[in-house]
Amino acid sequence: MRIYTFNINGIKARFEALTRWLPEALPDVVLLQEIKSVDSGFPRAHFEDMGYRVETHGQKGFNGVGILSRLPLEDVARGLPGDETDEQARWIEATVIGAARAVRVAGLYLPNGNPAPGPKFDYKLAWMERMHARAAALLTSEEPVVMAGDYNVIPQPEDAAKPEAWVDDALFRPESRAAFRRILALGYYDAFRLKVQGPGHYSFWDYQAGAWDRNNGIRIDHLLLSPQAADLLEDVGIDKAERGRDKPSDHVPVWAQLLA
Repeated sequence: MRIYTFNINGIKARFEALTRWLPEALPDVVLLQEIKSVDSGFPRAHFEDMGYRVETHGQKGFNGVGILSRLPLEDVARGLPGDETDEQARWIEATVIGAARAVRVAGLYLPNGNPAPGPKFDYKLAWMERMHARAAALLTSEEPVVMAGDYNVIPQPEDAAKPEAWVDDALFRPESRAAFRRILALGYYDAFRLKVQGPGHYSFWDYQAGAWDRNNGIRIDHLLLSPQAADLLEDVGIDKAERGRDKPSDHVPVWAQLLA
């Protein structure tokens, strides 16, 4: 079972790119972020015709997450528990029924948090505390769990081409990184780092200042695996070439392959 996370930065802007990419990559499951569309506005029928089951948790013009799956989906849930007043569409869960076993997936779009400090940064940290609670609850199922998405967190200096440029940014502030580590400390594993070590591996390049041409990137798109999922991990990858194609997102697809 190959599971991708892909921040598409708008389904309208990336409709053609996503349509081209899907038959090339043939993902079993894609967790999408920043669809920037209400549920009724997402081109569900188009992707169903391509062989995908479609579930979304949308929001007009901002945020929004979704799941495209070639495999059956069960027990779909929308919204991160812990704050009934939070109207931002940033979390979706489902159980994917694989050939060998079921895997619980959570697709997430973690808040950016800038400018920091400030209310947006406070919201980010509060959201991460809610995520920590949900991550802990998911572990109690003792089934394979994959929490994948745009975390808006640079975990280590090696995850940025120029870490010194991010010191005061919400993505790299000590509080954000500590909150990320607290989730790992529950027993989760960064899928990519289980297989690949060292610097130079990025999933995001800003549209500005020639970041792509200079490979001035950061790694902020992650798949965190429960111990049961980590035991099934076969391979990982970052589809970097997508950033150089026509009308790309500023993120590229990142994937993990599980024996499921």
